[in-house]
Amino acid sequence: MFFITDAYAQGAAGGEPSWSLPLVMMVALGLMYFMMIRPQAKRAKELKAMVDALSKGDEVVTSGGLIGKVTDISEQYITLQVSSVGDKAVSLSVQRSAVQTLLPKGTMRSL
Repeated sequence: MFFITDAYAQGAAGGEPSWSLPLVMMVALGLMYFMMIRPQAKRAKELKAMVDALSKGDEVVTSGGLIGKVTDISEQYITLQVSSVGDKAVSLSVQRSAVQTLLPKGTMRSL
């Protein structure tokens, strides 16, 4: 007495290949490009242009949250005046790539 019946392979259906799956994948990749990749590249390009255009006297926010006024610029670093104690300025050197936002003039006085 056999409890397991024999399983036979069924013949492959002779239908045509589906064209809808590759089309759906192409549309999904296109949407992903226009919704994720393109805006991110645009923001990176704008940030690079802003960092390249920094000049003395600009007020900026760094990626660490420091707010300061640019007092010196070199190729890789900028010096930020973050505060003043009495008549002496408190300055920090940070990498240019750490700058995230350019603030309007006079923002530091209002803080």
